[in-house]
Amino acid sequence: MKNYYYFLSVKENASEEDIKKAYRKLSLKYHPDKNPNDEFFAHRFMEIQEAYETLGDKEKRRIYDDNLSHQQRTFRPNLPPVIKSFAVNKVNVQKGEEIIITWQTQHADVVKVLPFGLEKSYGEKKIKITEFKEGKFQLLLHATNTLLNKTVVRGITVNQVFETDKEKFRNEVEELFKPQRPSPTNPGGQPKALKIVLAVIFLVVAILLLVKTFGG
Repeated sequence: MKNYYYFLSVKENASEEDIKKAYRKLSLKYHPDKNPNDEFFAHRFMEIQEAYETLGDKEKRRIYDDNLSHQQRTFRPNLPPVIKSFAVNKVNVQKGEEIIITWQTQHADVVKVLPFGLEKSYGEKKIKITEFKEGKFQLLLHATNTLLNKTVVRGITVNQVFETDKEKFRNEVEELFKPQRPSPTNPGGQPKALKIVLAVIFLVVAILLLVKTFGG
C-alpha cells in the first residue's frame, strides 16, 4: 500500500491546509512543464497528484487512513532496519550519462532513494544525471522501520567526468602501445608499454637470481 503522506512529505496527522500547501509546493517543483522529457519528474508529479486526490478528499482520506493503520499494525516488522546492499554500476560518469542503481533492504516499511523519493524495499533504477554539485552527485538510501522509529542510511557519491579527461586517458593509453621511431636506445621502435613490461620482467628475474644466489 502506498504511503501518500510520504509522497507529500507531511505527517499523518497533517491538517487539510498543510496537505494543500504541500501539494501546491511540490506540484510546482515537479511539474513536467518545468522539467520536460524527464521521466523522474513526470513520475514524481503523478505520485503527488495521486496522493492529493485521496488526502484532499475527507471521505477518501478517512477510508485510506483506516486501511493504512490496519496495514501498519499487520505488516510492520519488529526488527531494526538493515541495508543489505546499495550500489551503482558506475561512479565516474559524464553529465547526461545513464547509470543503474540497485538496492536491497530488510525490516524496513519505508524506503527512500534520495533525491528520487519512495521506493520498494529492493529494486533497480536507471537514471541520467543532468546536474552535479561541485563535480559530485550524492545518492542516499534511507531504510526506516516506523514501528521502532529507527532509520539506517547509506550513501554513494558519483563523480563527474569531463570528455577531456577521457580523451586524455585514452591518448595516454594509445601512446603507450604506439610503435616508436627507431632510436639508439630503441632500435626496434618498440612501444613504450612493451619496454615497461620487459623492464619489469628483467627486474623480477634479477631479484629471483639474487635470492637464489644469496639464499643458499
